[in-house]
Amino acid sequence: MLTLGGIPHPPFGFLVRQRVHFRRMEALNSVEKLIIIGSGPAGYTAALYAARASLEPLLFAGVQPGGQLMITTDVENYPGFPEGIQGPEMMELFRQQAERFGTRILYETITQVDFSQRPFTVYSDVGKAYQAYAVIVATGASAKWLGLESEARLQGRGVSACATCDGFFFRGKRVIVVGGGDTAMEEAIYLTNHCEKVYVVHRRDELRASKIMQDRAFRNPKIEFIWNTVVRDIHDPNLGKVVGVRLHNLKTDEEYDFPIDGVFIAIGHQPNTQIFQGILEMDEQGYLITHNGTYTNIEGVFACGDVMDKVYRQAVTAAGTGCMAAIDAERWLALHFH
Repeated sequence: MLTLGGIPHPPFGFLVRQRVHFRRMEALNSVEKLIIIGSGPAGYTAALYAARASLEPLLFAGVQPGGQLMITTDVENYPGFPEGIQGPEMMELFRQQAERFGTRILYETITQVDFSQRPFTVYSDVGKAYQAYAVIVATGASAKWLGLESEARLQGRGVSACATCDGFFFRGKRVIVVGGGDTAMEEAIYLTNHCEKVYVVHRRDELRASKIMQDRAFRNPKIEFIWNTVVRDIHDPNLGKVVGVRLHNLKTDEEYDFPIDGVFIAIGHQPNTQIFQGILEMDEQGYLITHNGTYTNIEGVFACGDVMDKVYRQAVTAAGTGCMAAIDAERWLALHFH
């Protein structure tokens, strides 16, 4: 027999029959109806829908409030903004809209979770614990970067990790794609729709990409490969834009400057799922596995956005799954509580 605040409480499976009343239990135990972990397009959209459903969600903004769009300049592929919008400005509008309907936001990072019993418990980096009957995970994914200082300074100013997001801005220009896997080939092929020339820089003399993606890239006349080479530096942060790169050939040990208009880093993404290891089901890359929409392997825990999407990784698809997660959570809560 579980206890909540000292009050005997049956195992969660019996709650369907018990129909425990939310308001009574909330008063006794200060348990949230819904906690949302993450504040990108998925998290904010989930919060908006949940708030409008009177779930009074508590959202944890996390280590990067606003998600990856906070390091994106012009966003021109999100519906409703015909003139485009800056990524940070868009996330500010998302935040305001979610808060307008009653979302509460805490600028804390969840560092540990306990989903072994209900209500669920999450622990933040300021040493506080919070409980909820349902949780939506929207922690997103982080692009893997080369780790160069110039790279960090030029993100959104010619350095990108998303060809679909930023390729349009390089129409008629010459760009470099760094990487050798399927993602790199997809980015390079996509960029040929806009760019005059695409150079793929890879540290080995053969690709890791699937055969079909290799064949497509090799057949494309706009793509040229620079083998056995790494990017040592990106020019020029002082100009506020990309004008070239410093390349290093690993076989000949030669270093040289290569003029270029943009650099796309395509060495993969890392889903932000470290705190869910061994708790939530995930694939070999660490992306959360969902079924029947946004349900995870733990009943009452839902996932949305880039933390569970390794295919599309767009703001609009993240927002769409955020909507789905909120609706799934609302219906699940309505089924188990009234």
